[in-house]
Amino acid sequence: MTVTRIRHLRRAAMPALAAVAAASAAVAVLIVSGTGASAAEAPVGLGTAANFSVLAGSTVTNTGPSFLAQSLGVHPGDTAPGFPPGVVGGEIHLGDAVALQAKDDLTTAYNDAAGRTPFTNLPAELGGATLTPGVYRIGAAQLTGQLTLNSQGDPAAVFIFQIASTLITASNSSVVFINGASPCNVYWQVGSSATLGTGTRFMGNILAQTSISMNTGATLQGRALARTGAVTLDTNTINAPVCLQPTGSPTTTPTGTPTGQPTGTPTGTPTGTPTGTPTGTPTGTPTGTPTGTPTGTPTGTPTGQPTGTPTGQPTGTPTGFPTPSRTQLPVTGGSGGGALVPVLTGLGSLAVATGASLLFLYRRRTS
Repeated sequence: MTVTRIRHLRRAAMPALAAVAAASAAVAVLIVSGTGASAAEAPVGLGTAANFSVLAGSTVTNTGPSFLAQSLGVHPGDTAPGFPPGVVGGEIHLGDAVALQAKDDLTTAYNDAAGRTPFTNLPAELGGATLTPGVYRIGAAQLTGQLTLNSQGDPAAVFIFQIASTLITASNSSVVFINGASPCNVYWQVGSSATLGTGTRFMGNILAQTSISMNTGATLQGRALARTGAVTLDTNTINAPVCLQPTGSPTTTPTGTPTGQPTGTPTGTPTGTPTGTPTGTPTGTPTGTPTGTPTGTPTGTPTGQPTGTPTGQPTGTPTGFPTPSRTQLPVTGGSGGGALVPVLTGLGSLAVATGASLLFLYRRRTS
């Protein structure tokens, strides 16, 4: 193949390659942006307005047994006729500082939603469409039938609708979600007023510049927040939107100190701590002194001890000593000697007896 032929082939192929490149670029844009809207929008911060099912500027009126899951507020107006029979699950704030703060936060959120870019333009009729996350701009929105919002597997996906004038739904219209979308992150910024038709099942936060009307039996999972005008209800139910989060992230933004402090020690610590720890002091403490202590403690002194003086002590003059005889000695002297002998004999006998008695007593004492 000659060099000239190769050059001719290159020149012929260049237009085809350029066309393929352009087509590829167009496909890439569609893949990245879905329908052309940004897929990585952050939620619109509602501040304290998030605590309200209904906020209005002038008044809130109700007919029938409507139910509001969250609070009701009006500012600068201060009236809300129709409650009861309407029921408010939260608080009612009419012309007070709480309602004023919520209205200020609503204004901030409204301006935030209205200024988001980039956006994708949509036709007025939303019925029958399926949209992916992003920002959409519409002149005057109409919903007839069903609008499907597809989060593409991201439960925190954000949908923002910037509506220049009005939002009107036909009777029994609906907004539905697929693949994990959450009404918490759907925002309808309406340049004038919004009207939900009879029996409509609507989803998301309606941020209207002027007023919001819900016809008989219409339901809303979200919030009806009007900046300057009235909110009109007729046997409606407004439930709080459930905010879903990606797996593993907190389900709500902490509003204070964590309420989920550990409720116990780690479950990995030994669970076999003895459960039989004594529940009290031993109940078997001896109730008395040992019962084996001798009960026969002597009740008196030994009975064998002498109870008196010895019974053998002499009670009188000893009777065992010999009685002196009265043998008459021969008288060798004169005639007077016969009278003295008996006297001497008696004195001798007395002396012997006394001595014997004294000897006996001495021996008793020393024995």
